[in-house]
Amino acid sequence: MLASRNMRASGARVAAAPAQRAILAARSGRRASVAAKAQKKEIMMWEALREAIDEEMERDPTVCVMGEDVGHYGGSYKCTLGLYKKYGDMRVLDTPICENGFMGMGVGAAMTGLRPIVEGMNMGFLLLAFNQISNNCGMLHYTSGGQFKTPLVIRGPGGVGRQLGAEHSQRLESYFQSIPGVQLVACSTVRNSKALLKAAIRSDNPIIFFEHVLLYNVKGEAGDKDEVACLERAEVVREGTDVSIFTYSRMRYVVMQAVSELVKQGYNPEVVDLISLKPFDMETIAKSVKKTRKVIIVEECMKTGGIGASLSAVIHESLFNELDHEVVRLSSQDVPTAYAYELEAATIVQSSQVVDAVHKIVGATAPVRA
Repeated sequence: MLASRNMRASGARVAAAPAQRAILAARSGRRASVAAKAQKKEIMMWEALREAIDEEMERDPTVCVMGEDVGHYGGSYKCTLGLYKKYGDMRVLDTPICENGFMGMGVGAAMTGLRPIVEGMNMGFLLLAFNQISNNCGMLHYTSGGQFKTPLVIRGPGGVGRQLGAEHSQRLESYFQSIPGVQLVACSTVRNSKALLKAAIRSDNPIIFFEHVLLYNVKGEAGDKDEVACLERAEVVREGTDVSIFTYSRMRYVVMQAVSELVKQGYNPEVVDLISLKPFDMETIAKSVKKTRKVIIVEECMKTGGIGASLSAVIHESLFNELDHEVVRLSSQDVPTAYAYELEAATIVQSSQVVDAVHKIVGATAPVRA
């Protein structure tokens, strides 16, 4: 009798085992799902940039940061917050207010085997270091016959802010694009800001990395520490057939605001975020132009000598026969940015201007779809 009861109990336990395993697996799956969701939480762009710097400093002991208030204060927009506690004052170095001095130090550090990240508290201040950026940073690899390389990242806030005045609302792409030997990269989202900055830090080329002052609090998901983006590749934000809109940085959001209105009206625009301002990703650009045969360039940079001017020239030179309409450029006014809100808004491109440009190029009414 006792043996029979034991056998029945043993059989019940054996029968229950698969069910228990299924319950445990379900619980484990829920925990994994919760963990995955926690890992994919949205963060702000400044946090993504900080993650990129932290992960690269942890990965490579030659990576260091220097600039005004990057250490104890944590950076003017908190992109280096707390890193000096983790890595020490020699790898996260607070410098005097002397842009040409610490930029020259960054170039020298890069020449001797380090990978410096030089932050400009405001990118406009780095005009004081233009000589070091152009004559040293961009040229040393060439003038030394390849004996030296300068793996240097120059980054910081720029662009037209919210009533920051002319000196703090510089559109600096036009200043730096003509310097031989440097790459220009403009991030626009949480995900690409982290992946692009990691790639810039690992590159052996000097990179000027543009971050827009109004995008630091944009939220989104960031990739993991293994996600590294291509610095020379544009991103097709939205596929379309009517017109190609090329843009970058904060203007990506202005364009997408216009696109939401255009789609309601029946238009189908294609949007390409350039990301690489020098060199241009001509493969992606050409593919888009050949598909739509119409081009609008939307930028915050000045119209005279800006990124749009360079891109327009290249498109007309290499893709002229693919165009059904001349390239249209929507750029900022060639004036210092006003402090007054209404005048500041009048200086830069608004979404209504993008809508009007599409109407002009494509037609007052949307094309009839087959």
